[in-house]
Amino acid sequence: MNQTSLIENVDARTQLAGSNRMEILLFSLGTHETFGINVFKVREVSKTPEITKTPHMPPGVEGLISLRGNVIPVLSLAKVMHLADAPSGLGGSMMVTEYSKRTLGFLVSEVDRIIRVDWDKVRAPESVTSGGHQYITAITELDNGRLVSIVDVEQIMADTFGEAMIGQIERIGDADEFNVFFVDDSAIARKKIIEVLDRMGVHHRHAQNGREAWTRLSGMAAHAQQAGRDLKDEINLILVDAEMPEMDGYVLTKHIKSDKRFSGIPVVMHSSLSSEANRAMGKAVGVDAYVAKFDSEALADTLRPLLLKSKNG
Repeated sequence: MNQTSLIENVDARTQLAGSNRMEILLFSLGTHETFGINVFKVREVSKTPEITKTPHMPPGVEGLISLRGNVIPVLSLAKVMHLADAPSGLGGSMMVTEYSKRTLGFLVSEVDRIIRVDWDKVRAPESVTSGGHQYITAITELDNGRLVSIVDVEQIMADTFGEAMIGQIERIGDADEFNVFFVDDSAIARKKIIEVLDRMGVHHRHAQNGREAWTRLSGMAAHAQQAGRDLKDEINLILVDAEMPEMDGYVLTKHIKSDKRFSGIPVVMHSSLSSEANRAMGKAVGVDAYVAKFDSEALADTLRPLLLKSKNG
């Protein structure tokens, strides 16, 4: 696989917005398992390059490389994920990933191919028994019945480089009047979102995937309608992740925007996939704003005017 073919597939995927489908790049870490990563996180694939060893690096970070004028850290995924049955050595391939505005090199044994899957066939990883199961965000199944473990890049980054720091967040005026519903399948992301909302003084409820979110939101809308209340008295803003098992953020947003009961309630997409293609996909399904993970000040600055407008509008 080369860089050109990968980029072509990424561009093609922008047409999938709202289809509840995704494309993942399959790879191996030299064990019996098949792993996957969202194609939008991968800028290019190459053979393992010469790596400059650097002292005082976190465990699993093999060193640094220079890539088109930028110095980036290179991680051995098998070591970071503590896979005891992985072979020694650096592996034959490197995936250059872009995630939350950071560029990293991920060393893997072998890169396979890109496949397209339905999000409703992607589920939470309760049944994953791999030694690195804490680094698996979801699993799906190939046509031949083989399971694919989708890596949780957010958890890998947090454990390797530390969690994102929460900056100075000011409390929003009359914060007790504001209610946010958010959905994210990442435990790390949920923790950080809650920290931001708590500092803003905003009430919040959450779900862990798009399908759960839509079930809960639909129930809240139905109850408000039956009681003759305005739903905006219970929800002032909905914050959605882009990638989620069972139902992604694009389909969830389409459901919300096509339901008159949610009229006037802004939807903000919060995603580690910060490319222009993802912003275009969000715009295509009607999101009111897009903010990249995880910049606490940017998140607060995006939410604050929309919340105030929801009260004044």
